[in-house]
Amino acid sequence: MSTIHPRVALVDIRDRALSLDEVVAAVQRTGHGAVVTFTGVVRDHDHAADGSSREVARLEYSAHPSAVEELVRSCERIVTAHEGVTVAAVHRTGDLAIGDLAVVLAVGAGHRAAAFDAARALIDDLKATVPIWKHQGFADGSDEWVGLP
Repeated sequence: MSTIHPRVALVDIRDRALSLDEVVAAVQRTGHGAVVTFTGVVRDHDHAADGSSREVARLEYSAHPSAVEELVRSCERIVTAHEGVTVAAVHRTGDLAIGDLAVVLAVGAGHRAAAFDAARALIDDLKATVPIWKHQGFADGSDEWVGLP
């Protein structure tokens, strides 16, 4: 892979617990008056197609071998589209428990509006383009894959 954009401070996919503090520290700069974070947390339920709620018993994330490279591209799209921001994003793989952090991202910017806009764009872009798939197991014994192409 070529050199990563200098305003992409941290990108990784890991099979161990994530740290919000690490991701925030990666984007802090003296000129940034705002740091906005997003943490995706494993919840104890999910909604069925009919709108009912189902109890989540287990969850696993899998990533394609190209996922880190695609996550870098996602981050680079955001720093290119949002002038002056610095971004960091880390996603978890493997078996996760209810309450575990599945994804952590941070955006540093001179002002809050730019940081909020870029953070929302980053999580939306990441979810749409990075090949990471969620396999949920439900308390009733059923399961589903989320995010498959």
